[in-house]
Amino acid sequence: MSRKKKMQFEVQENESIEACLERMKKQGYVPIRRTEKPIFHEVINGKETTYEPIGRQIVFEGVSND
Repeated sequence: MSRKKKMQFEVQENESIEACLERMKKQGYVPIRRTEKPIFHEVINGKETTYEPIGRQIVFEGVSND
């Protein structure tokens, strides 16, 4: 069975970073890069629109350790 050389793993809601890394390891991948993206919420006050951070998305890129 052929497996992708690189794959992305997103830390799911209510999942710890350690649990995500363990999931990667079980699938045979080793992390090589971590990316974080902020998640914003749009708040409208009258005519003014602001964006407030409400969280972050963490994605690990892994390579196959074959």
